[in-house]
Amino acid sequence: MLRRAGLPVGPAESLSAAEALSHVPLSDRAAFRAALRATMIHRRDHFEVFDSAFDLFWRNPDTPIRASGPHDEPPEAAPPAARRAAEAMPGAAPPVDPAGAPERREDAALTTSDQERLNRLDFEAMSAEELAEAKRQIRRLVLPLAERPTRRFRPDPTGPRADLRATIRASMRLGGEIARIERRRRVSRPPPLVLVCDVSGSMARYAQILLHFMHAVENDRARVHSFVFGTRLTNVTRALRNRDPEVAFQAVSHILPDWSGGTRIAEALDRFNRLWARRVLGQGAVVLLITDGLDRGGAEGLSEAAERLRHSCRRLIWLNPLLRYAGFQPRAAGIRALLPHVHEHRQVHNLNSLRALVATLSGDGRRDGRPA
Repeated sequence: MLRRAGLPVGPAESLSAAEALSHVPLSDRAAFRAALRATMIHRRDHFEVFDSAFDLFWRNPDTPIRASGPHDEPPEAAPPAARRAAEAMPGAAPPVDPAGAPERREDAALTTSDQERLNRLDFEAMSAEELAEAKRQIRRLVLPLAERPTRRFRPDPTGPRADLRATIRASMRLGGEIARIERRRRVSRPPPLVLVCDVSGSMARYAQILLHFMHAVENDRARVHSFVFGTRLTNVTRALRNRDPEVAFQAVSHILPDWSGGTRIAEALDRFNRLWARRVLGQGAVVLLITDGLDRGGAEGLSEAAERLRHSCRRLIWLNPLLRYAGFQPRAAGIRALLPHVHEHRQVHNLNSLRALVATLSGDGRRDGRPA
């Protein structure tokens, strides 16, 4: 049931849970629940789903389960965690008609209208099935970056530049006679990509699926560096390089101390500028800063850190889920401090916004350094 709800519960968690249950009295419901939660759940944003699933699973089994289908709009009153648990509960599917009519089976393939609805649906409002489908589509996204010329050259018979050194070297084989002029061409390659994602409490619901986006990008291209922050900055590049997303996220959960905690954007960016900027921001790097801009520290020092980051990279793109609101206004101190120093300020709350980002990064983008 937990796996159907989208939680990464594998054989290791099952064995740990079975061992933990041998040390607690099964008649103590609170201890039983705590043992399962401690051994099966590794991330704070999964606690609500586990609690809803536990309460739903251990109620009267004769009580019928009612859950919204994959094509129904979920009720706004029910929290997302409760909806995911209800949809994952065995028996939540519509029962067979008591009159003896055959059970109706629906095609699981998405129709055009279903796909359009999924593309526009906010990540926060998605059901467990819709989240799983969104994660599959994110893994298929290709994130191209416009190639930039480097300082290196490679031999090319039709290259625009004459290679005098190679020409003289070739003439030595002919006794010093120059038979032809060797040519070369400048090497072009995509710039480095740096992702810095906010995983604090206000961003936890979006960070869960945006980590899938970061994992897909990390395994699709070279020279990608990934960082997450809440109250402190953590480099998760090596953890996300694992091809298996569940193994990668489990590794991230072990090294991430402040998931769904407070937010200190200024301290995180300042630490990035001091420790990592010179290592990862060379050769015209592009930086994707994923945050809602709500800084717990009151945005003190945030403007200076953002300005230094902007001058260290070629493009600084701010992805903000709060832009999904039509009446968005930059009233928070953190948002006002960040906004003047970014080249682009884009929304990131559904699949359409991610596809728009991919289309933007495939071009040259702005060259004048003015914020969008």
